[in-house]
Amino acid sequence: MKTNSKNRLLSIATMLLLLISAILGNTTIGLAQVSKPNTAVYYITANKVFDGENMQPNWAVIVQGNTIQAAGPKEKLAVPANAVVVHYPNATLTPGLIEGHSHILLYPYNLTDWDSQVTKESDAYRTARATVHVKKTLLAGFTTARDLGSEGAGYADVAIKKAIEDGIIPGPRLMVAGKAIVATGSYGPKGYDLDQQIMLGAEEADGNNLIKVVRDQIGKGADLIKVYADYRWGLNEEAMPTFTLDELKLINEVTRSSGRVMVAHAKTNEAMQRAILGGAVTIEHGDLLNAETALLMKQKGVTYFPTLAATESVTQYKGWKKGIDAEPEAVTQKRKAFKLAMENGVTIGMGGDVGVFAHGENVLEMELMVNYGMKPIQVLQAATSVNARALQMQNKIGFIKAGHLADLVIFEGDPSVSISALRKPLWVMKEGVIYQPESAKK
Repeated sequence: MKTNSKNRLLSIATMLLLLISAILGNTTIGLAQVSKPNTAVYYITANKVFDGENMQPNWAVIVQGNTIQAAGPKEKLAVPANAVVVHYPNATLTPGLIEGHSHILLYPYNLTDWDSQVTKESDAYRTARATVHVKKTLLAGFTTARDLGSEGAGYADVAIKKAIEDGIIPGPRLMVAGKAIVATGSYGPKGYDLDQQIMLGAEEADGNNLIKVVRDQIGKGADLIKVYADYRWGLNEEAMPTFTLDELKLINEVTRSSGRVMVAHAKTNEAMQRAILGGAVTIEHGDLLNAETALLMKQKGVTYFPTLAATESVTQYKGWKKGIDAEPEAVTQKRKAFKLAMENGVTIGMGGDVGVFAHGENVLEMELMVNYGMKPIQVLQAATSVNARALQMQNKIGFIKAGHLADLVIFEGDPSVSISALRKPLWVMKEGVIYQPESAKK
């Protein structure tokens, strides 16, 4: 009798929690997800379907649970019994977009400068802000993000990743770098009284100590190892290489032995070349890229993440009025680097260094890629199939094909004609769970 009463109480409590969750609009972040597997079946169509590589007319996609069961011409795919039919006319269905370079624990420097975020804001405060950042990212249509450094917040990115995976907060699937690694004396914040111990935005290591630091970061949850192959520590605060080639090879050897990869922040050609030869799979920023480095990048199969939006945003924070003032040297140089990469056949990924600019505005990078000379369809590929390969996740995400995770987004209009259509997500699905973007509620 007591057992039956307890079961009834648990059942009533569960029903009440689910009802409250539904009323609050939180079913997508899910109690139901935790209590039992998602077995819903969806038959999804739109005016066009971008499969990760090509735009397909008259396609349908069938999802069961968290997986794409089938994708192809409508005439070959019957609507399954009891399926939820989803159709948006004048819209495009794409794989979930992938943000290749983000910092979920940062926010725009024109609101609070980087030094203050790192040194004055507690990890708890920054983590609370980041929960909003990741929700905005997901609702913008980005179902996966590679986060390249917590910038002074320790392993808060690891905890946020777990909170998303456990269904506690909504957000994209994360790959996180933890603290990231810098050469001693090279990184900031700087300019403080040297008698003080100022917290840095990344973890210092050198020589053989790199072995211990890399292993420690991996042990604490880093999915990849990010290194700063150069930084602004030259005589005149210009960017100069930090780690030697041998040090980078050592970092990579230890990283690879764990099944992970090394990625590198690098703006100068010497640093980029050292990082590429040292084993980095992606180069971040690459501001000063020349033809020689571009050729080496292509030969080694390294993906380039130019972070155009970060450069333009920081330059505007410093006073540049885009469209009114003459284009500053930093932006002109970035255009030149991007053009060289395209001309030399370098694989270009999509990653804007979001956090430097507002989370949820990730599409800004894609708009700039088009503005700098890339075709919209190539930019769509960069944010899906190209990024999936760069993250070594091409067997799970980045494509609409059977067996892949059910990460799908429907956008108003046709982003292969106007990339800014990606600013209008109508419907977001991550692993079979539907999320409603704010723009779709209006």
